[in-house]
Formats: sequence, structure tokens, C-alpha cells
Amino acid sequence: MDLQALFQEAVVNSKTLSEKPDNETLLKLYSLYKQGTEGDTQESGPANPFDFVAKFKHDAWAKLAGTTKEEAMQTYIDLVAKLKG
Repeated sequence: MDLQALFQEAVVNSKTLSEKPDNETLLKLYSLYKQGTEGDTQESGPANPFDFVAKFKHDAWAKLAGTTKEEAMQTYIDLVAKLKG
């Protein structure tokens, strides 16, 4: 199975975890997904400075700048596999 197929399978599996991950792990999953599908963020931040959830999500994604899509996909796959236990 190629990396893209494994990534898509991990995305499906992430939605069926037996228990919800903590917020830090959810942010990591979000940022890895965005980096793996879109690459580096092109935005400077959320439009609404008081939307703290959007700010945390954007900041987590921005920290992955320079990470290749393939690296992000593989890290996402590994994290979901670890969470599935």
C-alpha cells in the first residue's frame, strides 16, 4: 500500500478511536493532517484574534513549516497507530 493510501486509512481510523485524545494530541493530529494535505500554511493567523481555538490550530500547523507532506503523513500514520494501540 502506498503512503497516500495508508494516510487515508489512518484518517478514517482516527475517527474511530476508542477514546478521545487529549487536546495536545488533537492539535498534533490536526496540524499533521493539514501539513500532509496542504503543506506549509500560507496564512499569518486566524481573521478573528479572539478565536483562540483557531489560533492554537494555526500555530500548531505553522510549527510544522518546512516538513514535507510525506514526513507529515508518515508521522500522522504512526501517531494514529500508537493511539489505536
